[in-house]
Amino acid sequence: MTQKISSSTAALLTIAPLMWAGNAIVGRLVHQMVPPITLNFLRWAIAFLILIPFGWKIFRPDSGLWENRKRFALLGLLGIGLYNALQYMALQTSSPINVTLVAAGMPVWMLLVGSLFFGLKVKRQQILGALLSIAGVLLVLSRGDLGQLLGFKLVAGDIFMIFATIAWSFYSWLLTQPKDPPAIRNEWQAFLLAQIGFGVLWSGLFAAGEWTLTSPSISWSWPLGAALLFVAVGPAIIAFRCWGAGVQRAGPSVAGFFSNLTPLFAALMSSAFLGELPHLYHVLAFALIVAGIVVSSRTSRS
Repeated sequence: MTQKISSSTAALLTIAPLMWAGNAIVGRLVHQMVPPITLNFLRWAIAFLILIPFGWKIFRPDSGLWENRKRFALLGLLGIGLYNALQYMALQTSSPINVTLVAAGMPVWMLLVGSLFFGLKVKRQQILGALLSIAGVLLVLSRGDLGQLLGFKLVAGDIFMIFATIAWSFYSWLLTQPKDPPAIRNEWQAFLLAQIGFGVLWSGLFAAGEWTLTSPSISWSWPLGAALLFVAVGPAIIAFRCWGAGVQRAGPSVAGFFSNLTPLFAALMSSAFLGELPHLYHVLAFALIVAGIVVSSRTSRS
């Protein structure tokens, strides 16, 4: 049966990829102003300060957080400490269009991680969809020249983004495992804050390593301040809330189609703000990735 969704649900599921595309654009705009791992730390530190007045009770001894501290420490490491830092590192050498298209191959890694570590039984149409998505990602990595794949010459940013998608796949599967305490699960602010609390510690530790092992610098300015506020409020808090509410209404299988709007929005924004026009291979790659998602999401009727 075909599931119809309301316009408000569609709006929720569209806002999230719009914000994520904006995150890639802003990350590229400020990549010479602030080191990537430090950018990730500052982003989540600001988000933590914004959310703490609304969810501070999560840190009380009786909230259930501390009994589940290992779980939330791992979620904070994968979803906040690693994924976003690797994405900002990718944007140092790769364009937002490439980064978001590589990330659009997420369903492939979701299938692999689920099958290898979480007991997922992969269906035939999911394998076919994964192959189509892989073809799209390979087209991006080769920059439209399949001969480059024979030499296996990848930009460092592409490799960082592949590792980022693997980290996010583990993060997503872990979200589906144990049942969290009601005080955490029933309040989106508390659920996000529980992850950010640990994620800020991880990202702060990684940022300290960045400053110890390299010679970074920050060019403080009003544009940088505005960028930090945007990535903390938009892609972090607003996108997380809209996506969570949209998935609850439409279900993850329907919501998955909307996540592939991210590279489309990134291409439009890159053209508008960075002057980076999409190429034909970007369009073909996007079509392959979307086709892969459509095929793998189809369910046979009983």
